[in-house]
Amino acid sequence: MDTMTAMAERNTARTTTPSVGFETTAGRAARYVWAGVRLAFAFTFLWAFLDKLFGLGFATPGARSWLNGGSPTNGFLSGAEGPFAGLHHRLAGTGFADWAFMLGLLGIGLAFALGVGMRVAAAAGALLYVLMWSVALPPATNPFLDEHLISAAVMVGLALVGAGRTLGLGARWERLPIVRRLPWLR
Repeated sequence: MDTMTAMAERNTARTTTPSVGFETTAGRAARYVWAGVRLAFAFTFLWAFLDKLFGLGFATPGARSWLNGGSPTNGFLSGAEGPFAGLHHRLAGTGFADWAFMLGLLGIGLAFALGVGMRVAAAAGALLYVLMWSVALPPATNPFLDEHLISAAVMVGLALVGAGRTLGLGARWERLPIVRRLPWLR
């Protein structure tokens, strides 16, 4: 009986949860994967901002850049279909829509690049993705779901897991007195 008890204690000791503060290899790898996803989102938002501002010739030709008098929202919103098409057509090319869109791209992109203000940036990014989803309803390949809604959910998830702390300034940001007082700024 003593031998069985000793074996059970040895087996239990090997299978217990690691102590607090110990990070597994998988946990560390996951942090870097989520940081990479965060940085990929940052790049897509910042690239869209720069392409629309300067007309780098990818999605926006130089002649239609914002600096050359083009509208960053006119082309996309004027092609809206579905139940919200009227609203999107009225917003297309307006100063309000152009400024809100461009400031949103820049702010979300910078916040994700730096890993700061992730909660606000993720909420704004998710809202922007949902609004972009609403421009092309129903989606072409599915009755409801497309990459816009998936991206919105992933952005919120990145904020929830604290993806700004790895390869970013999130940990420092969270220690600022104002962020401690107002946790929604995390």
